Amino acid sequence: MPLRATVRLPEELLIHAKRKAAAEGRTLTSLIEEGLRRVVAEERHASPAKRKLPRVSTARGTVMPGIDLDDFLAIQEMDDMAYVERMKRGFE
Repeated sequence: MPLRATVRLPEELLIHAKRKAAAEGRTLTSLIEEGLRRVVAEERHASPAKRKLPRVSTARGTVMPGIDLDDFLAIQEMDDMAYVERMKRGFE
């Protein structure tokens, strides 16, 4: 014995569904039943979702022009400037 169910649908969708059912000479119930059967069958036969891997950066880590890594003072100055910027952001 078929079960009864209450379904809330957007008014426009219901109007279109009733028109389609009438045009095909069938009931609204049979139209909804067919649609649900199709959706359920698609899920059963659908292939599992493909894994999406995170994008990998192709950037090359290089030193900015004008920076001499052999110059320890320049490196220390850059570290100091970066530290000062981090401290400024921490107090804002």
